[in-house]
Amino acid sequence: MQPTTVLIIIIGYFALLLTISYITGRHATNITFFLGNRQSPWYIVAFGMISATLSGVTFISVPGYVIDSQFSYMQIVIGYLLGYAVIANILMPMYYRLNLTSIYTYLEKRFGKSSYKAGASFFLLSRTIGAAFRLFLVANVLQITLFNQWNIPFEATVVITILLIWLYTFRGGIRTIIWTDSLQTLFMLTAVGVTVYLISQQLDLSFSGVVHTVAESKYSKIFFWENWNGEYHFIKQFFAGAFIAIVMTGLDQDMMQKNLSCRNIKEAKKNMYWFSLALVPVNLLFMSLGALLIIYAQKEGIPMPEQSDDLFPIIATQGYLAPVVGIFFLIGLVSAAYSSADSALTALTTSFTMDILDSKGMEEKPLKRRRKRVHVGVSVVLVAIILIFNAVNNQAVISALFTIAGYTYGPLLGMYTFGLFTKYQVRDKWVPLVAVLSPIISGLISFNSETLFNGYQFGFELLIVNGLITLIGLFLLRRKS
Repeated sequence: MQPTTVLIIIIGYFALLLTISYITGRHATNITFFLGNRQSPWYIVAFGMISATLSGVTFISVPGYVIDSQFSYMQIVIGYLLGYAVIANILMPMYYRLNLTSIYTYLEKRFGKSSYKAGASFFLLSRTIGAAFRLFLVANVLQITLFNQWNIPFEATVVITILLIWLYTFRGGIRTIIWTDSLQTLFMLTAVGVTVYLISQQLDLSFSGVVHTVAESKYSKIFFWENWNGEYHFIKQFFAGAFIAIVMTGLDQDMMQKNLSCRNIKEAKKNMYWFSLALVPVNLLFMSLGALLIIYAQKEGIPMPEQSDDLFPIIATQGYLAPVVGIFFLIGLVSAAYSSADSALTALTTSFTMDILDSKGMEEKPLKRRRKRVHVGVSVVLVAIILIFNAVNNQAVISALFTIAGYTYGPLLGMYTFGLFTKYQVRDKWVPLVAVLSPIISGLISFNSETLFNGYQFGFELLIVNGLITLIGLFLLRRKS
């Protein structure tokens, strides 16, 4: 792909985002930035949450995931439906009833300040590493496809990437995000749809032929019941999916901030129900794309890459298909990555401002100044972490950091479960210690699981174990109300 083409696409894309930012950011106040004045249309929120949930990592990884695990990921997606039902009927009504801006304020009301600070800190750690990792992937693609041609260093690419996000989020915040996310969802799904269509043309397949070819391929198996010790067993993946949805949406300020911007709990529930149902066919489309990519690669004699994540980028950008596929791939990747990164920047700003700096009750102008300074500070931190990823330049280390960030949702799961389903108070000052020990113990259990549990391998269900350890720790710290 020609660098000029890439540059034109990126300039046009961000010009559109900045236009939306200008329109939605006029007359913005702090409540506009944090909660969109609670006037967000639920259907726009639901559509935009698709790309924010999938992210650039999913856009690249899920099609390649089919190589080793077939359609087993759909078992997790089915589990999401249970998790989103819990969010809609248990968590969101509580958030609306307490009129929360930051969802972690609940922990202060329920347990105390130490628990509150611990919960918010774990979110900040998880989301900062996660957002930096996703932006690192996009900056890498932009570096390879564009900036290397002009001898622009990677550091400049990262600064430009973060600056663009900052420019269209610093005024309107969540009110801007819900509209830009919807646009990015449209671009991402269009990119996948166009790629599926053009590959089917190369394979001389009609729509029914695509469905038949994918269904009859050895890659389309969804349900795995054979090996309980393996990581793909249905029961394990279903419940892992349910709990992943609960913690990474229901206990995540980033995702919940969008839901809390709806007009009322009734509309927020509509958003959650329709969003969760839409994720099933969307993920099935990604899986089908993965199967078609493999079938096409085998037909054309394209060698399978060592890293399965590289399958989609290689076929889309290395001239195996029409140039338009590379264009749509770049648009889809940038859309998917930026839709999760921009909302993460807004959520991190909200959480740090409200939770860590205790800004509740501040007057409008001082709060606005503080919020803007935090927005700049969070942007600088993201730049620093991305540059650290690049300096390390070790996929194993980066993957380990990303895994650690995922572990930190376990304590949140345990804390909210204990708060919602028991009436006990806890010795608040010891809660941060439990929250730190829980992921460490979970990691040790996972590392030694085959020895300890007769060959059992943990997958995503380790999150449940992590939450359970936190729950036990809080139970040991309990005291009567």
